[in-house]
Amino acid sequence: MNRFLSALLPIILLTMACTTHTKTIFDQLVKRNVDLQGHRGARGLMPENSIPGFLHALDLGVTTLEMDVGITHDKKVIVSHDPFFSPEICLDPEGKTIAEERAYMYNLYLMDYDSIIHYDCGLKIHPRFPDQKKIAAIKPLLSDVFRAVEGRISECELRPVNYNIEIKSLADADYIYHPTPAVFSDMVYREIEGKIDWGRITIQSFDFRILQYFHEKYPEVRLALLIENDIPWQDNLDSLGFIPPIYSPDFSLLTKEIVEALHFQDMKVIPWTVNNPAEMKRMMEWGVDGLITDYPDRAIRQILH
Repeated sequence: MNRFLSALLPIILLTMACTTHTKTIFDQLVKRNVDLQGHRGARGLMPENSIPGFLHALDLGVTTLEMDVGITHDKKVIVSHDPFFSPEICLDPEGKTIAEERAYMYNLYLMDYDSIIHYDCGLKIHPRFPDQKKIAAIKPLLSDVFRAVEGRISECELRPVNYNIEIKSLADADYIYHPTPAVFSDMVYREIEGKIDWGRITIQSFDFRILQYFHEKYPEVRLALLIENDIPWQDNLDSLGFIPPIYSPDFSLLTKEIVEALHFQDMKVIPWTVNNPAEMKRMMEWGVDGLITDYPDRAIRQILH
């Protein structure tokens, strides 16, 4: 574990507590066959893609932790939605705001992790999530997330949570913000192999190339197709070339009829990012198999009460 993460551990531990509540919520969700996924941990409540955020989501009782990964210059798998330091949530090593026009210069793919850990992405007020707790947070390595979460599960004797890991890749960003799909996929696979049982892992991506590569080389890995286009779902599957276990669209693209059609194709439907209680209720009434949300607490109240 890196030295900066070690310094954060006292803060992390203060945010969590072992409770029977966590097991009860988890078991009730499983009983109802609902996969509740904390988006980037619990972005509405804690800094996104941070260890404190993942632990908070775990404590709430989610069944899956959703996160994004990229690659650093020194070939480490880092948990981050953006391949650079976003001015919206991050501060530079001096605690200063990053200028919008300079953000793309802070390219994680060109930075070693020893440099990355000096940037904070948890203390700045988030303009879109005013209730988000402010706490020091770095972009962690995927291995450090596994270590922290699995340690918490063991310490509190919790049910094993699943991981939904998005590989952030774009065709026009190869060699600029990340490796090619094959190299990127292999690096992520090796980072997971031997650490977490593959039955607890889903690999998701908007990049069809990533899913096609996994499907061919690692057919045992569960895959989720992320969709944000308004192309008919049949056309998306035709472009992908196979039927993945999970179809995961922007919730606004769904109708009850589409959910039923996807189920007929033996796919689970897990929409993103559902934050409004009324939308959560509607999605559940349509029979979706899970929800990806920034607010797991809201979803739990909606699903279980």
